[in-house]
Amino acid sequence: MVSEKKSEFPEDKLWFTTRMRTSESRMPRRPLGLLILAFVAVLYVFALPAGPLGSWSSVLATLASILHVSPSRLPHVRDTQSTTTTNLTSNGRTTDVLWDKYSLVTKGQRVFIHSGEFHTFRLPVPDLWLDILQKAKAAGLNAVSVYTHMGLINPSPGVVDFNDYRALKPLYEAAKQVGMWIVLRPGPYINAETTAGGIAHWVTSQVAGELRTNATDWNAVWQDYIQGVIRETVPYQIDRGGPVIDNEYSQFPATHAAYFEEVEDVYHNFRYPEGQSWINGTGSVDIYGLDSYPQGFDCSNPTVWNPVVTNYYNYHESVNPGQPWYFPEFQGGSFDAWGPTAPGYERCRELTGPDFESVFYLNLWASNAKLINYYMLYGCTHRTQASYDYGGAIAENRQLTTKYLELKRQGLFLRSSPEFYKTDHIGDTTISALAATGSFVHITILCNPDTGASFYIVRHNDSTSTSTVDFKMNITTESETLRYATAQVLYAGRIGSRDVLYLYGDPLQEHEVALALNGTPLFQWHTMSGITTVSLLAGVEGLVTLWDSDQQLILYSDTATAGTFWSPEIPSNDRSDFASYWQFGTNTSILVGGPYLVRNATMVGSRLELRGDLNESVRLTVIAPDNVRMITWNGIPISPDVNVASTITSVGAFSADLSLSLSGLELGLPELSNWKYADSLPEVQGDFSDANWTIANHTTTNIPFKPYYGDGRVLYGCDYEFCENIVLWHGHFNATEETKSVNLSINGGEAFAASVWVNDVFLKTSYGNSTNNKNIIQETDEVFHFPPGSLKYGEDNVVTVVQDNMGLDENGDDHVDDEKSPRGIRGFRLNTGNFSEWRVQGKLGGYTNFPDKVRGVLNEGGLYGERQGWHLPGYNTSSWTARELAEGLPSSSAGVGFFVTTFRLSIPEEFDALISFTFDQSTQPYRALLFVNGWMMGKRVANLGPQYDFPVHQGILDYHGVNTVAVALWAMESTPITPTLKLTVKDVYEGGVGKIHVNNPGWSAR
Repeated sequence: MVSEKKSEFPEDKLWFTTRMRTSESRMPRRPLGLLILAFVAVLYVFALPAGPLGSWSSVLATLASILHVSPSRLPHVRDTQSTTTTNLTSNGRTTDVLWDKYSLVTKGQRVFIHSGEFHTFRLPVPDLWLDILQKAKAAGLNAVSVYTHMGLINPSPGVVDFNDYRALKPLYEAAKQVGMWIVLRPGPYINAETTAGGIAHWVTSQVAGELRTNATDWNAVWQDYIQGVIRETVPYQIDRGGPVIDNEYSQFPATHAAYFEEVEDVYHNFRYPEGQSWINGTGSVDIYGLDSYPQGFDCSNPTVWNPVVTNYYNYHESVNPGQPWYFPEFQGGSFDAWGPTAPGYERCRELTGPDFESVFYLNLWASNAKLINYYMLYGCTHRTQASYDYGGAIAENRQLTTKYLELKRQGLFLRSSPEFYKTDHIGDTTISALAATGSFVHITILCNPDTGASFYIVRHNDSTSTSTVDFKMNITTESETLRYATAQVLYAGRIGSRDVLYLYGDPLQEHEVALALNGTPLFQWHTMSGITTVSLLAGVEGLVTLWDSDQQLILYSDTATAGTFWSPEIPSNDRSDFASYWQFGTNTSILVGGPYLVRNATMVGSRLELRGDLNESVRLTVIAPDNVRMITWNGIPISPDVNVASTITSVGAFSADLSLSLSGLELGLPELSNWKYADSLPEVQGDFSDANWTIANHTTTNIPFKPYYGDGRVLYGCDYEFCENIVLWHGHFNATEETKSVNLSINGGEAFAASVWVNDVFLKTSYGNSTNNKNIIQETDEVFHFPPGSLKYGEDNVVTVVQDNMGLDENGDDHVDDEKSPRGIRGFRLNTGNFSEWRVQGKLGGYTNFPDKVRGVLNEGGLYGERQGWHLPGYNTSSWTARELAEGLPSSSAGVGFFVTTFRLSIPEEFDALISFTFDQSTQPYRALLFVNGWMMGKRVANLGPQYDFPVHQGILDYHGVNTVAVALWAMESTPITPTLKLTVKDVYEGGVGKIHVNNPGWSAR
């Protein structure tokens, strides 16, 4: 991406001209905002003062305080020259987590928190949490940020449930195994595009006071949940004290601030660590943070960017320069909307793709941020609705994307660059801190005050520009010793007895490297004034060795090849709590190229054990310590190719072919056929008794959005414990010849629907709407006319409303207590006469006595088939009618039917198959709830879209047995519908995370 010509090499200055251009392989309309971060390279230009070992060696000598410490001295402590940690601040409760204006200092180590967001409650297979953590670690991240969900953990008053996928201990244990920090964000309000922002549904109707304030009844209801989180977390803290966070919350009015102070006090009293949110005043926290989503949430035009935010640094300096700069949420993607014009997550992944990461993530670095969390790294699935893929670096089906590769290149650079963890913001070209010709580029200078290491971050002045520009900048150093590179740094570290540097660059451009080389080389280059310069012409692809000596190894490749390399850390052998944590238990790493994923590496004597995944046969390349004599891949010894390895380096290189033994085409996924069918709406039939339904006779409600009209009765589902999914209503009335219609106002949330019958006669469906978050309709108000012959005069008649609940609203700026959403019927009236009785039925047992404790409170709704457990494995459908799903409902009628079938999988344990349930993409007037082995895994809204493909993970799917799939098909019009559903596989990986347990409780009588 950068090509340059060197002109002179004076004693204390380097002048160079750099051409910034868009690679031909990229779309020309993409705004690149080309960046240069200067550590050891340009796109990283790095200038150092003189050191005792010369230019390049002086850098590695600085790093050597990390890399050279023997295991017996673990946890490692860095050289104080590069990590001076004086004038540190604490909260007075612990010395294990300190900070200054630069960064966190954890257990004596200065750390750059480089994190991605991952919500375990969206991946209800705890064994797969290790998979996500390993992938995060492999990308060079050292932390994940995790929301916990009050609504799932505390589903009803007095119940706190940390079993199954609501557990925290398996997450903490997996994090310890991998070596990842957990930034826990328990709320109780989390936002996160989840129902009621994570607040338990029962709270929204039982609490009279305003939520998220210091109201007494609100204070009382979150205590059990918060205390439970504390009890689960205390044994897994670094120590037993620390700051606390609430998320996405305004400090005003005063009642909000006082509430936050109350939450904070509870955490502090239990010595519970964490940090984010407010800057000063009542309820202020120790370290505040700023969320930023510069591209917003409309991915319709993924090739058009909003510009970078230019005042991050100035804002931080103006509000609290004494703290490290923290971004608890920076845009890692975007949620998608309902509606036929919703762009879909692949466009969100394109909008926030590798180019966006290069420009916008490094813009955070330029603002001197040292705690950064990308929201989302891995989004997974909404438990109540549909995909939460978010366009993240890891897709919903756990597949690594092109975004992941760029994130990894950045992450490995940061791990290699401890000088960058403590920098002063020297200035930029807007204040003449650096001379640069032309007005086309913006350059920021950061400098480590202890070592003098300088970092130059360069982008187009117009960050949306795709133009090619030439510019020149002048770098002044403190001595004659200088090193620079116009390539980027992937890796800088110590492998065995040698210092190793891996550079990479755009193959369409030229690059130049100036280094002080040491050791006895195999090859010689021209040396000038003690500095060797290597010019790399355009067209270099693959891995190239630039320098190979007994002291140093320098590698170079194109960007794509660099993306195929990994740098797993080697845990220490002392079995300490922090054995797998970089900086704390280990500073030993290697380079591995070729595989789709390298999960981990361990040393057993002279044997290097690698574990990872393949999706194709590849050439394995390993740069390892020179004492390695054998390498295994997933437990199998590999036969090295000595001749190929020797072309890379004469010491510590291994090369071998890794062959994939199974392709996705050989899985033989079965067809979904032999469906059995049963009617799931007997409630509209005349002989159905609703005597066991709940009488809806409340005349008051704590929900602040009151009924529009009626007779004073409140018909909100949550008031009767039915907050989740589909809810059914029965309105009884005595009809006369003057009874002609009913007026109903129905609230179900964005993109909802409600179908209405009188007796057994279908009237019509009332549709909510969303068109890419525009023309949003959350409630409707319509008159439903009774057709001739539909009423029984002088007798009891029943209006049936089947109403979809799309989840409760999150907190908004326009209303107070939006979480207390009035889902249900906000108005009802006959054209003449009155309703004698209203009854309501949601999921069996409501939120207090729902039977399926494993799958949780959000899994089921109020359909008859759900209440009977038809979606659960083992339900006997032998007496049902044989009917294919594509035939729709009998007689093309409106209504709800259950379709159930089973299929067997036999996938070898060492393979990870990414399987989805894929509906047709046609627009039809139906909704379908997809249950897999009893788990509600998606909602197909065929009249709006956009989602039609629903990934389902191993652990929900039984890869080695019989699986049950159920579809609750809601035909919303009296017209033929023809849904189709099939199993599809996106990819197959040989390797995987290990044993995945299945926890799919079967049917029992209800």
